[in-house]
Amino acid sequence: MTRIPPLDAPYPPGVAAQLEAMMPPGVPPIGLFRTFARNLPMTVAMSGWGRYELGRDLSLTMREREIVILRTCARCRCEYEWGVHVMFFAARVGFTDAQITSLTHGSADDPCWTAGRERILIEVADALHDTADLGDALWEAARDLLDEAELLDLFLLCGWYHAISFAARAARVELEPGAPRFAGYPGHVGP
Repeated sequence: MTRIPPLDAPYPPGVAAQLEAMMPPGVPPIGLFRTFARNLPMTVAMSGWGRYELGRDLSLTMREREIVILRTCARCRCEYEWGVHVMFFAARVGFTDAQITSLTHGSADDPCWTAGRERILIEVADALHDTADLGDALWEAARDLLDEAELLDLFLLCGWYHAISFAARAARVELEPGAPRFAGYPGHVGP
């Protein structure tokens, strides 16, 4: 059950414009954004960083970004944000069902990952989730495939989606209609 209910239209002054700015044109605001809008100053402050993380200035490709987001959300057990990203981006970036399944509960060693950069993104996301650090061997492997700007973007992207996952889970944001569920992918264990 939702702990912090999302706002519904008609929205208080300033909220409608903020929500519109956070979504693609013509797409109604998702539940998470309508929940965040209960604290409008926070929503305004974080929307700039969110635009950067999902925008063209991020040094990782859209596909690489989505690997990191799906893996981070799955490791945080945030079905809400994972489902939103599968629904909006998985087809656009060419993920196969095997790759989505792997990002949800597999590993970088799964045979669906053939590109070294993609495997290292998963390994780094896992290490940051598990230890909030990278061991020396993983650092060297990551440094061989990613430049400094990409590494910094990778670290903060993982952290950003930890924060998003924490908020969505703790507030019990209801899953978006039509979004996929963890249980739709083989090997699903628990919520």
